[in-house]
Amino acid sequence: MNSNTLRYLSLALLVSVAAPVAAAPAPVTELGGGSSSSVERLERMLEARNQMQIDMQRQLEQMAGELDELRGTVERNSYELNQMLERQRDLYREIDTLRTAKPAPAVENKTEKPATSEAYSNNQSENAEYDAAVNLILKEKNYQGATDAFNAFLTKYPQSIYKPNAHYWLGQLYFSKSELSLAKQHFDAVSQVAKSSKRADALLKLGMIADREGDKAAAKSLFQKVVAEYPGSTTASQAEKQMKN
Repeated sequence: MNSNTLRYLSLALLVSVAAPVAAAPAPVTELGGGSSSSVERLERMLEARNQMQIDMQRQLEQMAGELDELRGTVERNSYELNQMLERQRDLYREIDTLRTAKPAPAVENKTEKPATSEAYSNNQSENAEYDAAVNLILKEKNYQGATDAFNAFLTKYPQSIYKPNAHYWLGQLYFSKSELSLAKQHFDAVSQVAKSSKRADALLKLGMIADREGDKAAAKSLFQKVVAEYPGSTTASQAEKQMKN
């Protein structure tokens, strides 16, 4: 075989081998492009899932915060309700005490003067207006009406024999509504009347107000005053209990 024939056969063999190799790039290019798109789609899916998880976590944290806030509101409302009910029970106890302790009217021929400030007045209008104010609490449960009536009574009868009791009622009414500044004024007025049967409880309430206002020293001093001046009384026992709280 001459050299020309050998060269021809070699070229033919190279062409036959190169032909499929030359045709191969097209599928490889397409495969490469498809693989890239799949990776991009997978990355987008992962990013979307991660974002969804972040959003869900943020929503859960927000819900947890709102739940904590709601729980705090419920606990605060429960505490305030219990405090209001306790003040209301105090008011009812004092109503019963004053109702049962109220002395009988003085008669014309009676020569002995009452020893306390809770005796009846000789002024029938004064008696009637005081009783009407008390009945707004005892019978009608109209506490705002009673507050207005007692304030009007003190303005009309500034020297009334019922003045300490009227102040005490107002102190209780304001205390039951947590209007501590006004309650303090009226309880303080009662505490200045040495013969008032409500002085001990007025001092106790002043101590409780001081405690609620954060003046622990003043509260303790007032409680100790009740215990020292009214030993063995129910009010003294309550003052001792307050000091332990």
